[in-house]
Amino acid sequence: MPTDVNRQFLDFEKPIKDLIDEIEKLKHTAEKTKVDMADPIQKLEYSILQKRKEITDHLTSWQRVQLSRHPDRPYTLKYISKITENFVELFGDRNVKDDKAMVGGFASIDGETVMIIGQQKGINTKMRQMRNFGMANPEGYRKALRLMKLAEKFNKPVITLIDTPGAYPGLEAEERGQGEAIARNIYEMIRLRVPVICVIIGEGASGGALGIGVGDRVFMMENTWYTVISPESCSSILWRSWDKKELAAEQLRLTADKMLGFGLIEGIIPEPVGGAHWDYDEAARIVKEYVKPVLRELKQKTADERINERIAKFGKMGFWEEV
Repeated sequence: MPTDVNRQFLDFEKPIKDLIDEIEKLKHTAEKTKVDMADPIQKLEYSILQKRKEITDHLTSWQRVQLSRHPDRPYTLKYISKITENFVELFGDRNVKDDKAMVGGFASIDGETVMIIGQQKGINTKMRQMRNFGMANPEGYRKALRLMKLAEKFNKPVITLIDTPGAYPGLEAEERGQGEAIARNIYEMIRLRVPVICVIIGEGASGGALGIGVGDRVFMMENTWYTVISPESCSSILWRSWDKKELAAEQLRLTADKMLGFGLIEGIIPEPVGGAHWDYDEAARIVKEYVKPVLRELKQKTADERINERIAKFGKMGFWEEV
């Protein structure tokens, strides 16, 4: 987790940055003059907490999209390291290569063995290039499916962590069957005989998210989004410009509260005050505490019950009118 000095701030977080700068100045003064500044520093720290709450209580849809992409936000491997023990990463799709944008392997959560899979964006420029910014190729989705089938073989639950701006749209991805790979995952996930829990921890864009997003329970973290297209791409299609991205974000109804209202997810996982990027440990703890009872609940059902409920749930999604 970045220190306050190394943190990056979005435009609407600037009031928090100003308060942090004030604290740094007071610390510098205290060190230089040997004057006790503990009381004013404590008051400013309380003000920061209040300001974080105030800002996140009044976010627009576009601001939540920005928070979901926050450069300091924890990614899949960070959650895995803090939620699980004994993570054993598995590689390759046994066909083309290992896709670094998709990670997964066996791990244990308080003694319960699970298969945990997710997209990884990368924590710096070099790693983002290696991870392809979390945009998986077909081999990434085939790797994820291979791991899910492995979990099914050993009767272990599957947890997916979704954070992607979309499946990779490059020519080589299409040549290797991007659409087929995602469709195959959707088809197979709905028939998996083990419990499947999906958590959107950042961006949940289009088929890139759906490729590992079919489960018995789908949750969204508080400051995430989930829809068929990014606001920028939607704006460029409808208005031939990215300038309307804020309007597009509102019209897409992509935030967690709207998705819950539409019945597309089962719950919203709260984040630490100000967003998950402020406290990795707390964010991971909250996710873990949400997942554990759901795992217990799903394990009480038979495989056929889970599959039938999954099919019924996804089958009745959406709104339509017969004429």
